[in-house]
Amino acid sequence: MERSLRKGSHTVSRLTCHIVWVTKYRYQILKGDIQVRCRELLMQICDAENVSILKGLVSSDHIHMHMHIEYAPKQSVSYLVKQLKGRSSRKLQQEFRKLSDLYWGKHFWGVGYGVWSTGNITDEMVNEYLEHHRKPNSDNSNFILE
Repeated sequence: MERSLRKGSHTVSRLTCHIVWVTKYRYQILKGDIQVRCRELLMQICDAENVSILKGLVSSDHIHMHMHIEYAPKQSVSYLVKQLKGRSSRKLQQEFRKLSDLYWGKHFWGVGYGVWSTGNITDEMVNEYLEHHRKPNSDNSNFILE
């Protein structure tokens, strides 16, 4: 699936990553109404932060949260994860009082997350591009960063 590029006044980008995080204590709580509401909240948060969800999964059979997102260059992944985990945790615990029995410290998600950059070019493609431009031009203004 080919996505269009994000265009700003001075930028063109397509930044994507895969994010994974888990519930605190790895409790298998993402089921039923909680799973449905969690999905809704994550979609609302991404919409508010101008983040496109390319694919996401709120697993019912295990405790992982998977998202493949596309975001603007001015946003940091750590800020986005903070918003996703913080807002969803607060709202889920407000709306589902039974969670307070399990999560007495008011933390629904486990500490930390995993993130992997994704995209439409490989390291080999970047190296080939750089090698192409490494050849000296007429004014010899190229220099190598290695």
